[in-house]
Order: sequence, then C-alpha cells, then structure tokens
Amino acid sequence: MKKTDFDVVILDLGGVILNIDYNLTINAFKDLGFDNFEAQYSKLEQSGLFDKLETGRVEEDEFIAEIQKSIPIASAEQIISAWNALLLDFPEGRIETVQAIASQFPTYLLSNTNSIHYKEFNKTLQSQTDISDIKSLFKKAYLSHEIHLRKPNKEAFQLIIDENELDPERTLFVDDSPQHIEGAKKLGIQAYHMKDNDSLEALFASLLA
Repeated sequence: MKKTDFDVVILDLGGVILNIDYNLTINAFKDLGFDNFEAQYSKLEQSGLFDKLETGRVEEDEFIAEIQKSIPIASAEQIISAWNALLLDFPEGRIETVQAIASQFPTYLLSNTNSIHYKEFNKTLQSQTDISDIKSLFKKAYLSHEIHLRKPNKEAFQLIIDENELDPERTLFVDDSPQHIEGAKKLGIQAYHMKDNDSLEALFASLLA
C-alpha cells in the first residue's frame, strides 16, 4: 500500500482499533441462563432486538426488558455487564496510530455499535489515555445507533461519501468483517480486510514512518 493510493481513510472500531471477543458476551449470557443467545447474536448476523439497538430504534431500558423476558432473574446491571463483556482494551500504541493516521489523512470512524457499548468503551478509552470520547480522534464519527444505519448496508457508506463529498475510489476502508468489506466494495471503495494477525500499526507502517 502506498500513500498515493488513497486520500481518505474510514476505520472500523471493534477488531480494528478496539480489542473485542464476541464469545465473552455469548458465554456471559449463557451463565445468566440465556441458553439460545448464540443463535440470536453473532459476529456475522444479528437479528431483531440487537439490530434495533444498533440502529437506535430501541432504547436501553426496552432492550434490557426484552432480554429479561428470556432471563427473568437477571438484573439490569447483570445484563449490561454481560452485553459489555465483549469489549476489551485498546492495544498499546493503537490510539497513537489512529492519531498519526488522522494527522495525514481525513479520517472517519464507521462503527456498528450501540449506546450501551459507546459509554463503556469510552470509559476504557479514558482510563487508558485520558481521552474522554472516541469521536475526538476523527474528522467525524459515524456510529450506527446515531445514524440509524448499519454496515454492510450501502446506505451507511453512502452517507459518509455524500456528506463529505468523497471519491470512493480514493477512499480506504479498514474493517475486520468480510461482509462489511464486500458492502464497501460494491460502492467502489477500496477495502482492506483486517485479519486476526493484522494490525493498524503494520498496515500503515510504511505510510507513517
């Protein structure tokens, strides 16, 4: 990858900037007695309630109440804790890498997330870096629960392109989910699939040297 290949960068959050592990949330809900949670929520496909939460079409208290229908003995605090279990940490140097990228390219964030996770990963960010909001690292952050659109739907990508008058062919999108990569490519966006052994530091090393 060369510096001349693109003019703009769009980054995903989980699996690209923030360490996550979906199995931790799946197991946490199983421990609470939600035996079929894994069938309802996975990295590749979400359904119903989870989709509504990530597109801001259901409030936090409604989400918790719906979950409690499956696990009535669980408290709101236990449900939030289980839901946040997948959120880990920001690897050492990762935020500095994002800042370095943003210093050389207009850089945007596009994340499928929700209001509960947003509050939690910002707490982690502040505890690690004293930065209080992930949004401050970017020219603009597009969070699914705020824009009411999710990847891989083309409308999510199109919103960024249109609002910022971007040329898709000169835009690099980095994400760890193959379906999101394919969604971006359908609009002509350059897309890099971040694998488990990849890192932003390695991807941008030659450009930030």
